[in-house]
Amino acid sequence: MKVAIYGQNYIKETTQKAVEQLLDVLLRKEAHIFFESEFIKTQNSAIQNSSAVRKFKELDESFDLLISVGGDGTILRAVTYVRDLGIPIVGINTGRLGFLATIQINEIENALTEIFKGEYKISERSLLSVSTDPEHKDILKTNFALNEIAISRKNTTSMITVDTHLNDKYLTSYWADGLILSSPTGSTGYSLSCGGPVIAPDAKSFAITPIAPHNLSARPLIIPDSTIIKLKVNGREDQFLMSLDSRIVTLSNSTIVTIKKADFVVKMVELLDESFLETLRKKLLWGEDRRN
Repeated sequence: MKVAIYGQNYIKETTQKAVEQLLDVLLRKEAHIFFESEFIKTQNSAIQNSSAVRKFKELDESFDLLISVGGDGTILRAVTYVRDLGIPIVGINTGRLGFLATIQINEIENALTEIFKGEYKISERSLLSVSTDPEHKDILKTNFALNEIAISRKNTTSMITVDTHLNDKYLTSYWADGLILSSPTGSTGYSLSCGGPVIAPDAKSFAITPIAPHNLSARPLIIPDSTIIKLKVNGREDQFLMSLDSRIVTLSNSTIVTIKKADFVVKMVELLDESFLETLRKKLLWGEDRRN
């Protein structure tokens, strides 16, 4: 099996521990191991100089698996390498919450054993794609997001107005700090922290969630994922920010932003005993009473 390993390019003790365990298992499984070229620089010299380890800068269809070591944010960055190649992603959690990176360090060996035996399932996650008029060079190549695309104010404490059209029909003008368009995967992220709903990963829906709206009647809205959303910003400043997961670009207020469902999915590896409901219950502490 040809396996790519990706992580953040800074040193973290828990990540080092996870990588060591991961390598031990992969070598015993006789996997072909490739580290992302920047991530391997954070590893010790024994790993960097190992003849069993090679490097990659880009992925291709020959890879069977990508293992992300970190938190959910690391997986979001890993998606920019996988793109539309259909390479399944495994998330090892050395971060905090971990809705996507669900395998804990002490579960690495058992989890990889099951994966190598083919005892796992694939969860296909929808993505959002974006285009701008006029075109912006920084998003032409990586114009998609797994979690959300967010519009927000820049260099001002004043609110912005986001004129919103759905399938070319006017919805409303949000007067707020910004607006989030979330996929089902991203519904447990930024959108949730702004009062948005939790959406099951296999639902065919997106969520529109205003950020601190001044018009208090504005509420999150669930829409079909076949909807084409067009946004136009007005405000006291001439520019605004648009984020695609963790990537941020600055756009002029004259820009029209068009968002729709991407024409490819990301494949997340899940163990057979995993379920979204169990993850939700654990991560959000549903049903727990700390008084008892």
